[in-house]
Amino acid sequence: MSLRNRDGGEGGAGKITRRGLILTAAQLGFMGLLAARLRYLQVTEAEEFRLLAEENRINIRLLPPARGLIFDRDGRPIAENQQNYRIVVVRENAGDVAAILDRLSRLIPLGPEDHAAALKELKRRSAFVPVTVAEHLTWEQVASVSANAPALPGVSAEVGLSRHYPRDRDFAHIVGYVGRVTENDLNREDDQDPLLQIPKFQIGKTGVELKAERLLRGFAGTRRIEVNALGRVMREIDRKEGKSGTDLHLTVDSALQNYLMARMDGQSASAVVMDVKEGDLLAIGSTPSFDPNKFVTGISVADYKALNDDPFIPLSSKSVLGTYPPGSTFKMMVALAALEDGVIAPDETVTCRGYHELGNQRFHCWKRGGHGRVNLKDSLKQSCDVYYYEVAQRVGIEKISAMAARFGLGERHDLPLNGIASGLLPTKEWKERVIGEPWRIGDSLNAGIGQGFVLASPLQLATMAARIASGRAVVPKLLRAVDGVQTIVAEAAPLGIASSSLAAVREGMFAVSNETGGTAYSTRIAEKSMRLAGKTGTSQVRRITESERRQGIVRNEDLPWERRDHALFVCYAPVDNPRYAVSVVIEHGGGGSAFAAPVARDIMLEALYAGPPPPEAYPASQRTRISNERKKLNLRSEGA
Repeated sequence: MSLRNRDGGEGGAGKITRRGLILTAAQLGFMGLLAARLRYLQVTEAEEFRLLAEENRINIRLLPPARGLIFDRDGRPIAENQQNYRIVVVRENAGDVAAILDRLSRLIPLGPEDHAAALKELKRRSAFVPVTVAEHLTWEQVASVSANAPALPGVSAEVGLSRHYPRDRDFAHIVGYVGRVTENDLNREDDQDPLLQIPKFQIGKTGVELKAERLLRGFAGTRRIEVNALGRVMREIDRKEGKSGTDLHLTVDSALQNYLMARMDGQSASAVVMDVKEGDLLAIGSTPSFDPNKFVTGISVADYKALNDDPFIPLSSKSVLGTYPPGSTFKMMVALAALEDGVIAPDETVTCRGYHELGNQRFHCWKRGGHGRVNLKDSLKQSCDVYYYEVAQRVGIEKISAMAARFGLGERHDLPLNGIASGLLPTKEWKERVIGEPWRIGDSLNAGIGQGFVLASPLQLATMAARIASGRAVVPKLLRAVDGVQTIVAEAAPLGIASSSLAAVREGMFAVSNETGGTAYSTRIAEKSMRLAGKTGTSQVRRITESERRQGIVRNEDLPWERRDHALFVCYAPVDNPRYAVSVVIEHGGGGSAFAAPVARDIMLEALYAGPPPPEAYPASQRTRISNERKKLNLRSEGA
């Protein structure tokens, strides 16, 4: 009995010992594996996990750079940065965001639309990201918010920079304006700058602001901040300031630009002033204009609708985007094509009876009774249409268009402006391809007086006048210096036109403004050292029927505005040593001699004298009237 108990007890003890050994071995093996894994993580992979932990703890945020400034040729600011007081809200600190915005609306301008937009933006962004809900506030408004800080959790005031245009309407079509980044901007593949992700960041939308955006924007700075597990900022570790945008100096003159805009005020008009040697654009105006500052702060629906519905199209830059039949200002191109081709000589005459017959069709001159026998000089001086019908028929459209192209017409000039028009110089191939009809001789006759299919912009017409004056392929230029370094432009190449041909055309343009009987003689410059050479133009926008001619052509002033003729004038001065070229187009203004020429003459004098011209520059009979008219102009004071 005792033996069995002893044997059974000894057998159980043996079994327990073996099981213990197995368990112990398994435990030791597991602990060994755990130790090896810990060693791998703590030693071998320590650097990688340290970096991961650091990235979770440290955030990098972008600092928007100061936008580059834009100046005129003399260093006057035309696009600058101003302090912008704004209110930001952090959703995680604000609690009931809607209630906070309601309280804010009692202290600052925050309408229902702003309230809704702010709520949408706050919900779209992470809870810890500060979102701007109001900006462009006064110091008093910011102080009011700060004084009520205990009742506005998550709300804080910040100071940033905002674009401002001190000369507002004068440069709206040149400089353009900036606006907030849109979804379209973000989706552009050619611009993936992370700065565009900053809420309410602004970029150029039109004009130089748009075309020089990459230069003006600058490069972002960064700041490293420590955040907790929820993303809340604990402290700033370091900061690296960005690089401000590049400053630009344009070729335009603020004072001349202001005069040009004031002189055309109240009309749907455009004008360009160009240096005939360097190509500098001293003024580019289009009226009416608009205040670009409204677009920076967010233009109202009512204001935008008023601009969009205005028949004078204030949002469009007519000086570079508008194209018009050049009318008689195109006659110099026809004359040069004929002279260079040898189909006419300067002293050869053509008889004008008031019309030119082509088959059974008559092409009329503006002077019903005709001009009699006229040579090249007289044809320009009196703007005889019949002379140019005859010449255009001899030389043909191909050579006319080719000559006009040498003088900058039909060319989309490369400037930092959006919406630059190329105009149109028709050819036989063009008409067949675009209209699907063959070219006819009548088409050439219409082109001979700048009508028909021919189209040109005021910029192109100024370039044409500058090239006639200089005899060189001068190119219009708008950018004068980048970050203080002046842009260098090589001297323009000669046009390759015979000096005798240019001299004949210049003589005719001189007669237009300086000889009795010239179409612009009444708007001449009296000071001999400043005399100009020019050409009037009147382009029709409607067809005058034979029936109307028999009954009497309806006067422009008796027609609806949109059916009246365009008034044009191109010129350069001084005649003996040309410095500037000017083009003026007044939409539906009427005759070029009566409406466009006086504006161009006054702008030219302002450029020549770099300010108000002396009374002696005007004909004696006009001095009192012009002095009184000048006083009514909305001109800025010197230095403003």
